[in-house]
Amino acid sequence: MTWDQGLHKTISTINDGTGREMTYLEAIRDALRYELQRDPQVLLLGEDIGVYGGAFKVTQGLIEEFGAQRVIDTPMAELCMISVATGMAFQGFRPVVEMQFADFISTGFDSIVQFAATNHYRWGQAVPITIRAPGGGGLRAGPFHSQSNEAWFAHVPGLKVVAPATSADARGLLISAIRDPNPVIYYETKALYRSLKGSVHAGEEGIVPIGKALQRQVGEELTIIAYAAMVVEALHAAQQLQAEGHSIEVLDLRTLRPLDDDAILASVRKTGKVLIVHEANRTGGIGGEVAALIAEHAFEYLDGPITRVAAPDTPVPYSPPLEDAYRPNAAKILAAARQLLAY
Repeated sequence: MTWDQGLHKTISTINDGTGREMTYLEAIRDALRYELQRDPQVLLLGEDIGVYGGAFKVTQGLIEEFGAQRVIDTPMAELCMISVATGMAFQGFRPVVEMQFADFISTGFDSIVQFAATNHYRWGQAVPITIRAPGGGGLRAGPFHSQSNEAWFAHVPGLKVVAPATSADARGLLISAIRDPNPVIYYETKALYRSLKGSVHAGEEGIVPIGKALQRQVGEELTIIAYAAMVVEALHAAQQLQAEGHSIEVLDLRTLRPLDDDAILASVRKTGKVLIVHEANRTGGIGGEVAALIAEHAFEYLDGPITRVAAPDTPVPYSPPLEDAYRPNAAKILAAARQLLAY
C-alpha cells in the first residue's frame, strides 16, 4: 500500500454527537470555508493550496470560492511564509499557513519560535496566525514525510499546540485556532484524512475550546491517555479490554499546550493506573511531560508504574513491515495495558 492509497482506506467512525457526517479532511475544509466566509481578515497561504487544491486536496475548491487574494499559492519557502503571515497578523489579518507536511516546518522554525511566539511577551502584540501541520506516519511516506514533531513546539512559551483526533474536533479546534490571538500549531494527522468519519456540527455549534481534554470512554481500572491518531488505536484496545471484563478510561488530550492538567489528574486519581500513548518518538515526547505531571501531583494515587507506548528513537521507516513495527497500534497498546492491569 502506497501513502496515497492509504489515504482512501476508511477504517473508523467516531461520532461526537448529531450532525453531518464528514471525513476528517472534509471537516478541516469546512472549518476553513466557514472562517473565510465569516471573517474577511482570514486568508490562507501555502504551497499548491490554490489551483491544485493542496497536496491532499484539503483546500480544493476554496480558490474558486474566495479568490487568489485570500487563497494564496506561495513558493516553496516555509520561513518566508511564516514571516509574511506574522507581518500580516500585525496588520489585522488572520493567516492560516499550510506546511504541506509537518516535516517541512523545521525550515520555518526560527520565525515561529524566535519571533511569532515571543511578540506578545516583547511588546503586547497579538500574533493570530494558525500553522497547519499534516503529520504522522502510516502511509509509507518515509522519514521526510511522516514525522510527529509536535513536542518541539509544546516546549515554547507563547505557542499553543492542538492535535484533533476526530472529525468534530478537527473542525472545532481549527475554528478556535484561527480565532485565537496567539500563534497556534494545528497538528492534523494525514492517516486520518479519509480513514476516519464522524458527525460534525455546522455554524457556531461544536467549536472546541483550546486547552480542554475529553473523556472518550469512561472507566475505573486504567486510564489510557492519547491524542491524534493514537486515540483511535486506544479506543480499539479499550473496547477489546472492555469485552474481557475490564473498565478502561480513554482520555483524549486534544490540546498539547496548554495541557488540561485538571482532567489528566482527575482521571488518574480515579483509576490509579495510567498508560500514555503517542506516535512521536519516546524521548522528549509529550508523554514524558504528562508522566511528570502525574508523578508530581498524583503519585500517592498510583497503583502501578506510569507506562508509555511510543515510537522508538529512530527516523520513520519507509518499508511497510518496518513502519508497522515502528508505529504504536491497538495491539501494542493492548499488550501494555494487560501488563499494567496485572501489576
